[in-house]
Amino acid sequence: MVNMIYPSRFILAPMAGISDLAFRMINRGYGCGFAFTEMIHARSLCYESRKTYDMLRSQESDQPLGVQLLGNEEAYLVRALDKLPARGIHSIDLNAGCPQPKVVKKGEGAGLLKDPALLQRLLSALVRHASCPVTLKMRLGWSDSREGLDIARRAEDAGVQAICVHARTQQQMFSGAVNHAALAAIKKNVRIPVFASGDIFNGLLAKQMLEQTGCDGVFIARGSLGNPWIFREINDYLRHGTVPPEPSSAQVAQVMRHHLQLCREIYEEDAAVVIFRKFFIWYTRGFAEVKILRQRANDAKTCAAVETLIEAFDEQGARARICPHSRAAGTMPLPDVPK
Repeated sequence: MVNMIYPSRFILAPMAGISDLAFRMINRGYGCGFAFTEMIHARSLCYESRKTYDMLRSQESDQPLGVQLLGNEEAYLVRALDKLPARGIHSIDLNAGCPQPKVVKKGEGAGLLKDPALLQRLLSALVRHASCPVTLKMRLGWSDSREGLDIARRAEDAGVQAICVHARTQQQMFSGAVNHAALAAIKKNVRIPVFASGDIFNGLLAKQMLEQTGCDGVFIARGSLGNPWIFREINDYLRHGTVPPEPSSAQVAQVMRHHLQLCREIYEEDAAVVIFRKFFIWYTRGFAEVKILRQRANDAKTCAAVETLIEAFDEQGARARICPHSRAAGTMPLPDVPK
């Protein structure tokens, strides 16, 4: 059944302000078998916002692709389906997992977890009107991890074909340990595929999550920031129990050049620089003696300036020793949801 929903067990999660076409293509090049757009606000899509349409930008090689919708109004969610591209959309996901205060205060994202009946009605409406599978991204609950089972059952009753559960409550945000036991209880008590999310930063953690929860696969979010190699690592670790070597500074620099070039092809130069600057920080995580380069990257105004910094990192990184284990993204918060 899993392969009928997603053609891969390892999914690139939707992340606001991050999961654009360039980011997806970089990760696809290293083993990502399925990716989502960043979350798309249904009301903005209905109003035909140019910025929102730009977030749907894709290409033939950006497949298979899912679209995640954000909203809490049935009319706008249903209308948004008609605004999506007629082709190239594998599945529609409803966001009931974003914990950011500016989202939940509107009753959207994880705010929907406070009203399971409304969430079920929204999912039922999407299932009735969508021409492709509908899925749900959720958390264990608002403040109590026991809430998740009822929500998952409601999603199943609504006709959702798969759910992804971040193994924390909204109140936890990204802090504290993920709750394997609560996620395992959800998996045990629904018939549809369940995917796990939360702290998937390497192959070992992915293996532990799958073994302790019984889930069908994992969604990778923060673990992919500056680290497209994570998909290859998870595959290798689950198949052979081996961990590939850390990418060298030269390999990281090569990917950075490619990522910057993709940004240049997609956006105007000013936008490309602004979008890429945060990725420079993530790509150089764990390397010694990069503080000054990172500061300069944050101030860069042109792609040429960023290219110069990448070259400097490549030359300097070859001499600098990588800090053991520090490329793991466990302490890296996701950036705030763009206004």
